[in-house]
Amino acid sequence: MRSALSIAGQSEANLGPPQPVIDCDSAHLGCSLSPGHIPNSGHDSAPDHRLNLFPLLRQPVSEYIPSSHQSLSNVTAIIMLSTTTRRAFSALARPTLHNAMSTPLRSTPAAALRRLLSALAVLEQRDGKLNTGSLSAITAAQKLGGTVHAFVAGSSIKPVAQEAAKVAGVEKIISVDNAAYDKGLPENYAPLLVENIKKGGYTHVIAGHTAFGKNLLPRVAALLDVQQISDITAIENDKTFVRPIYAGNAIATVESSDDIKIITIRGTAFPAAELADGKAVVEEGVDPKVESVTEWVGEDLAKSDRPDLATAPKVVSGGRGLKSKEDFDRIMLPLADTLGAAVGASRAAVDSGYADNSLQVGQTGKVVAPQLYLAVGISGAIQHLAGMKDSKVIAAINKDGDAPIFQVADVGLVGDLFEKVPELTEKLKA
Repeated sequence: MRSALSIAGQSEANLGPPQPVIDCDSAHLGCSLSPGHIPNSGHDSAPDHRLNLFPLLRQPVSEYIPSSHQSLSNVTAIIMLSTTTRRAFSALARPTLHNAMSTPLRSTPAAALRRLLSALAVLEQRDGKLNTGSLSAITAAQKLGGTVHAFVAGSSIKPVAQEAAKVAGVEKIISVDNAAYDKGLPENYAPLLVENIKKGGYTHVIAGHTAFGKNLLPRVAALLDVQQISDITAIENDKTFVRPIYAGNAIATVESSDDIKIITIRGTAFPAAELADGKAVVEEGVDPKVESVTEWVGEDLAKSDRPDLATAPKVVSGGRGLKSKEDFDRIMLPLADTLGAAVGASRAAVDSGYADNSLQVGQTGKVVAPQLYLAVGISGAIQHLAGMKDSKVIAAINKDGDAPIFQVADVGLVGDLFEKVPELTEKLKA
């Protein structure tokens, strides 16, 4: 079924020069621009479409369509509209009769479309404490230019929600208080998030590309029957995103026409939003209380008083060159404590049992971007480089002068790590 915005009861004398008119095809969820007539201002008999659409229609085609999509021989072009946009235009098309030009539309079409955007940033919490690293999702959401809300769930969640409400630019924090969501089990969390996405009518849902986000958002995308966009590093516009592929050796630009974009972001590409003087409203979200077949049993994590690996400003990482777990601890831990740094490890070191899996840096581990990254006994496989290449300063110690790690290192030392690292540690203590 096709429908067109048209003006009835107007004579040719009252019509302005040919202008692009929006012709909507509800079957194909699109609209085309084609030459037509629109009435001049000031005619009381013209229907008023809630907001005045005529100035919008008088904008040049370039205001609607990117130059790369415009035809050189015809003004006809296609605009794919989201569900939210289509609903907005449907509302505008309900006629009420009074002066069509009585309320001028002052904003540009681009600004009007931005007002239709709404993003939900999914925040992480652990044991009643907000994971400040997950605030990067808010930074990414704000780059879209629309309304920004945040979501958090767990037991006794109110203090966490109130802390998140301090982020400037966030209008609302949606919280769900239920111990079933404490550990972020995706089988429990996905139906919860989907219900709140549907209630809020969000166009974008954003979470960090962490173990939590990578486990949760693919399930959310599947339940919503949309494509997930993973590990983005930049936002070009509301439907175009940039992400690394092939372990960071190539960059892909991805465009999505889905009504809801489900996105995970690389935390090192978006700085965490600051807790400042924001005054977001805290609102209770929808809790479907779906019975889960998954039960939390327990976890065995390496306990440490050192800085968190994902957010530490300094990281020292050890590789297979350390030869054993005993040597890893003997060489790396004193160096980390002297520098006040977090400890990381290559996948080879983790697979060899030298370090815990939670310390792994790389494509299949954590992605870090500290001020200083010191690689000890790490050859520099491409999978490891993908997890630390954005570090501000990279230093490396390796006995092999041809090791790939030296190709990305700002500072390199060729030598026996069993001699050089203890010597370096002693000099730093002095």
